[in-house]
Amino acid sequence: MSQAPRGAQEIEPVLVVIPTYNERENLGPILDRLHKALPDVHVLVVDDGSPDGTGELADERAAADERVHVLHRTEKAGLGAAYVAGFRWGLAREYNTIVEMDADGSHAPEDLPRLLDAVTDADLSIGSRYVSGGSVVNWPFRRQFLSRGANIYTQVALGMRIRDITAGFRAYRREVLEKLELAEVASHGYCFQIDLTLRTADAGFEIVEVPITFTEREIGESKMSTSIIREAFLRVAIWGVQRRVAQLRRLVKRS
Repeated sequence: MSQAPRGAQEIEPVLVVIPTYNERENLGPILDRLHKALPDVHVLVVDDGSPDGTGELADERAAADERVHVLHRTEKAGLGAAYVAGFRWGLAREYNTIVEMDADGSHAPEDLPRLLDAVTDADLSIGSRYVSGGSVVNWPFRRQFLSRGANIYTQVALGMRIRDITAGFRAYRREVLEKLELAEVASHGYCFQIDLTLRTADAGFEIVEVPITFTEREIGESKMSTSIIREAFLRVAIWGVQRRVAQLRRLVKRS
């Protein structure tokens, strides 16, 4: 798809969507680091009713800083649903770029300027651990094996060349999210990242990967679970079959 010429000014204003569930100890430091790196960006904390008081802390930060906003949800409904809610909030306002970023410190806010630079000439920029210059710090071997294996499996199943399609640190231009049918996105866990990348590519938008340093969280527990892994495995298999069938149908029509 041919896109109109872009300029750096067109990516602003920028909204960073940060989903939270029991991230009270991590939220303050990540907000401080983010605004030190990029003082003008706005943040939307999407809290799923954290029992540890994360939502209350977010409210305190929002009351003291007009760049911070909070969206409260009543239950823990999954990463995908939280991001979709955040995207809808941002699209209802005049943000030109919407960013996904974790609250736990695994995504370095200091890397965000490079993601935003990249999206001036693309439609989606992904902070990648697995391109040249990318790295992972303090991850146990099992998590690295699982992550790399999931990306290879997805590349093969879907026939895509994205090296880190499961990555959750990314910047979307608003035109992408406006075109995607967000109401149809049913993925809940980390499969959500694969789902959105696939939809973005199939819609004809340009995707680039930017190397980042991913650091394992120091406080709190990972939200990864067996059900999240199972969802991703099954959905990717289904999408892969659907893409192969669609390709065969196109070949038959041409012959």
